[in-house]
Amino acid sequence: MARKVTDGPVRNKQRTKANIIAALGKILKKNGFSGLSISRVAGQAKVDRRLIYDYFGSLEGLVKEYLDANDYWKINPENVGAIVEASRADSGKALAYNVLEDQFESLIKNEEMRRIITWGLSEKLSSLKELDLKRENIGDQVLGEVFDGHFDDTDKNFRAMYAILMGGVYYLTLHAKMQENPFCGIDLQQPSGQEEIKKALKQFIELAYT
Repeated sequence: MARKVTDGPVRNKQRTKANIIAALGKILKKNGFSGLSISRVAGQAKVDRRLIYDYFGSLEGLVKEYLDANDYWKINPENVGAIVEASRADSGKALAYNVLEDQFESLIKNEEMRRIITWGLSEKLSSLKELDLKRENIGDQVLGEVFDGHFDDTDKNFRAMYAILMGGVYYLTLHAKMQENPFCGIDLQQPSGQEEIKKALKQFIELAYT
């Protein structure tokens, strides 16, 4: 039997790129965006800094690949059609809650994801803006094809309501992990507090559809 080839230029490059991206994540998690530099990433990854320029072009190119690989947003453009079709039966009610729950779970559990959010709020970086617009464009498409029609003949602006819910999830998860204090008497450090927030999100969606 021929021996399986496990090494080679392409495989080694992929492995090294993954190592460099992981190194950036470790720095981001520990020091935040202010701790990022080509030299620091190269040191963390134990590679020559020239490899980062060769593989990513610049620090911003590396950041872009990291963001693409690690963003909490789980709806990809190629999946929108299937999501729209699957959501028609209940006019998107289950989808509306599931997106909020996924967002909450991802941010409350993942320090890197929270760093990305705070980074995007404090730095004007083209890769961060591009990522935000990607989320916005996909969200706008889903809202238009799934939700808008259901609420057209009501006095409810579902987009505005959903924006407040999403913004609330952002703030609560960031506050819970950065301040580590209760919010309105709810301790999001505890699973019971997290469940209360998810329960309330579901109740808001139920009220919107009532």
